[in-house]
Amino acid sequence: MSPPITGIDHLLVGVRDLEAAREGYRRLGFTCTPRGSHIGWGTANYCIMFPDDYVELIGVVDRTKETNGLDSFLERREGLKGIALASDDDDGGYAALHAAGIAAAPPRDLARNLELPEGTVQPRFKLVHLPPDATPQLTAFICRHLTPEMVRRPAWLAHPNGATGLRAITVVVEDPPALARAYAGLLGAGAITPTDEMLTARVGRAALLFVRPGDLADLCPELDLDDAPAPPYIAGMTVVVADVAEAARVIGANGVAVAANPGSALVVPPDEACGVIVEFTSG
Repeated sequence: MSPPITGIDHLLVGVRDLEAAREGYRRLGFTCTPRGSHIGWGTANYCIMFPDDYVELIGVVDRTKETNGLDSFLERREGLKGIALASDDDDGGYAALHAAGIAAAPPRDLARNLELPEGTVQPRFKLVHLPPDATPQLTAFICRHLTPEMVRRPAWLAHPNGATGLRAITVVVEDPPALARAYAGLLGAGAITPTDEMLTARVGRAALLFVRPGDLADLCPELDLDDAPAPPYIAGMTVVVADVAEAARVIGANGVAVAANPGSALVVPPDEACGVIVEFTSG
């Protein structure tokens, strides 16, 4: 039996300037939560909340404290740093992971201060970090929300671009099919679809798309990818919107350059989104 991974909980976008990142994603039509700061860590964030998942813009605010590698990541680049998987187990899936032979770290408590107009509250989480061989070529951990009502207010779920959730995350690697066995062990064999060139791993409503560098260029022919990082790296995310044309109108009105790809989706280049290729597609 595979561990109880129920979907994508959130994506982490490492940014060098939190306030500039918040403004940049506002221009893309997203609503950000108030600023949060992780208790005991040197990091802070803004979150873009959807009903079932979200995107975390995270930056370093105190280099003397724990940053979980974010400081060294940002020395190289901005962009998608990692993926938090969701579990509905009380221990974040820890016991089930060990039963499946996956040597996860014990559950770790995390809380953050969330600065609301009426006062600061403290959403709490339980994190389970996965060993590298469980998610090869990808930094991932499991996050279970202990206080979900604090982070999903109706006003934060309403986005001018009509966004409702994540559909896919694109990861660039040298040999996608070679990853099939490891991800089948974590997600179940039925979640894995390998081809000669790509690997698709279903995670709840979303999918991890592992592609080669040349395949990314084919998927995004409208983008200049000459300065892309060397593999492995997380290149982009696909976001579901109610109406692609309306999303284009909102984003264009904010002065952001976008392009339509052959699949009739809307694509924002990485230099407009803190190093992330953001694709908008209809539900």
